[in-house]
Amino acid sequence: MSHQWWRQAAIYQVYPRSFADADGDGIGDLAGVRARLGHLRDLGIDAIWFSPWYPSPMADAGYDVADYRDIDPTFGTLDEARELITEAHQLGIRSIVDVVPNHCSDQHEWFKEALGARPGDPVRDRFWFRTGRGPLPPNDWQSTFGGPAWTQVPDGEWYLHLFAPEQPDFNWDNPEVRSEFEDILRFWFDLGVDGIRIDSAAMCVKDPELGEIREGEPHPYVDRDGTHEIYRAWRRIAEEYAEPRALIGEVWLADAERFARYLRPDEMHTAFNFDFLGCPWDAKALRKVIDDTLASHAVVGAPSTWVLSNHDVTRHVTRYGRADTAFDFALRGARHGRPTDLALGTRRARAAALLTTSLPGSVYVYQGEELGLPEVEDLSDEVRDDPMYTRSGGADPGRDGCRVPLPWSADLTGPSWLPQPPSWAALSVAAQQDHPGSMLTLYRAALAGRRALAGPMTWLEAPADVLAFARPGGFVCVINLSAAAVPLPPHEQVLLSSGSLAEGQLPPDTAVWLRTIDSPA
Repeated sequence: MSHQWWRQAAIYQVYPRSFADADGDGIGDLAGVRARLGHLRDLGIDAIWFSPWYPSPMADAGYDVADYRDIDPTFGTLDEARELITEAHQLGIRSIVDVVPNHCSDQHEWFKEALGARPGDPVRDRFWFRTGRGPLPPNDWQSTFGGPAWTQVPDGEWYLHLFAPEQPDFNWDNPEVRSEFEDILRFWFDLGVDGIRIDSAAMCVKDPELGEIREGEPHPYVDRDGTHEIYRAWRRIAEEYAEPRALIGEVWLADAERFARYLRPDEMHTAFNFDFLGCPWDAKALRKVIDDTLASHAVVGAPSTWVLSNHDVTRHVTRYGRADTAFDFALRGARHGRPTDLALGTRRARAAALLTTSLPGSVYVYQGEELGLPEVEDLSDEVRDDPMYTRSGGADPGRDGCRVPLPWSADLTGPSWLPQPPSWAALSVAAQQDHPGSMLTLYRAALAGRRALAGPMTWLEAPADVLAFARPGGFVCVINLSAAAVPLPPHEQVLLSSGSLAEGQLPPDTAVWLRTIDSPA
């Protein structure tokens, strides 16, 4: 793959705590990842995105970073990370690490130094320390995890945390912060990492006046214009290397034009497509999201990305088995535990796999997606670990249900930091490994087949609630989202299907890849 590998890569997200446990303590580790590199090679992925693996008190699953240049001892050592990166490269797999620039851990040396300093000391300017409004915090900003976004310290000042209190926000107006993160990037790039995923990328820069959120005015801490200079500087660093490193953004924005600004040629290379992830299982809605995505990315010459699940959202097998198949953070609590037809959700997830892997651009696979794992929604309160759950008083079930450790074998009796459902024995890697009709076999075939695809897509005429499109070389993908079977279009060969085909018909909630009759041999 060329230096622009990120344009069409299949990228697999590893959540280290839950991917593979080598030492038997119930928590995933780097040795476990190294032992399972063969699984990822056979799956057909091009790169691994590692969720945070840094030293952390784990107040937010590692997104509260205490040291950006080391590995949490729970997972392993920096030497092991270096060996993992090297071994992955030997298998043709690149590595992407998660960088968290908006905030750190309250156990980070800088923040501990700031807490020990007096008000007005320059070390506090690395963060957002401010005086309150009498007994009240400096403003009424709310934490993403619920509750106020400010915590008071003993000397009376307050510090800002847009997430948990254990995650103080950096002040990106401070040159020390900018210099520190540029050095962090070079540290990991020099270690051999091929790219970074940027967490909460649009939230770093704040209104210096700490203004309130007002309709029709620029948001005080999301998508501030000054944010772009951060990533222009990072892009210059990424391009210092013989093979330029990739910058991949987590950018949650509803405005497509504002979103595309992060993908201009001097900023990030790609960003996650959350509109597609949250889209319902509906032909018109999916077509609109696909069209809008391709159009907005074309303006800046950036490749599209296609994502079905990740470590923050309800797994799509579960979502697709419900009456309301869309994903919305605000409605997660209301939808949690609603009746789910997992057979239907699995059938749709299989079809969605063929859709995402045949669209132009890069595709992301969240660990366990290739096994067809559903969300685990019956976790007891005692084992839930997510601050979204605790800070909302249980109103938001949190994200633990999509973070349950993967089942590698049918024996689920060993320790696991979150309990694995007994039903997962049938979904284990061992159970699916040699099964021709398994989700794992389907993903392997789809990821292998997509390597032959290149060039743009063209929509084809299709019945109502059916999507059909072509790629150069006679490739056609058809997805039936209707309630009835539909005839297959004329074709020379069935390349791959997500379900059984009968008498030239494509059943509901099924997708197929075809080679058309007029295509070259």
